[in-house]
Amino acid sequence: MNLTEPPPPRARAVRSYVLRGGRIGPGQQRALRELGPRFLVPFASTVPDWAAVFGREAPLVLEIGFGMGGATSAIAAARPDEDFIGVEVHEAGVGALLKQVGERGLSNLRIVRHDAVEVLRSMIAPASLAAVHLFFPDPWPKKRHHKRRLVQPTFAALVASRLAPGGVLHCATDWEPYAEQMLQVLSAEPLLRNTAAGYAGRPAYRPQTRFESRGLKLGHGVRDLVFARVSPPTGPSPPTP
Repeated sequence: MNLTEPPPPRARAVRSYVLRGGRIGPGQQRALRELGPRFLVPFASTVPDWAAVFGREAPLVLEIGFGMGGATSAIAAARPDEDFIGVEVHEAGVGALLKQVGERGLSNLRIVRHDAVEVLRSMIAPASLAAVHLFFPDPWPKKRHHKRRLVQPTFAALVASRLAPGGVLHCATDWEPYAEQMLQVLSAEPLLRNTAAGYAGRPAYRPQTRFESRGLKLGHGVRDLVFARVSPPTGPSPPTP
């Protein structure tokens, strides 16, 4: 199986991304070839033994749509006692992050090149994540495209089901209307609690990303949202979203 080619996701009515072709530089190609077999985890319809994948038991953090991986590799390097799963669909970004894995000598990072909703549903056990990071997702600014935005009620419920009690969903965006939608959607999810009165300040662990720098230059305010998973009520567990 070619690890650089994502399996086609199961049919879903709306996807929050569009696969685009892009130039893959020689360094990214070399990283895909040499580091891919170790650090790429193929999509599976069952939950992997992540402790076996990483070779240890450690808090597990999942990042959705890491772009070119700069923030992801920086956070993983600064937090060596945690394990990170980066999920991305674009080959150039996967190659770029693998290159940084090699340059930084990271051992606590693995990558799944696949649709993030599929990964959450199939490869992540309920109540198993310490955190989920979603930094600067596509805001789909046109009104007719709002249905493509990733943060919707079904997504919030799915993420909440995969977070351990006390685990954190951390989102960031430089698009104010999307931030307002995120705040509304996440506040309505009963298993999530806002850790701030509205938007949060940028946590020290999140470096300023390329997208953030671009947004700030354009005069866009950047908003972080940090929601924590609350303990579920006693009684039968809710169905998996």
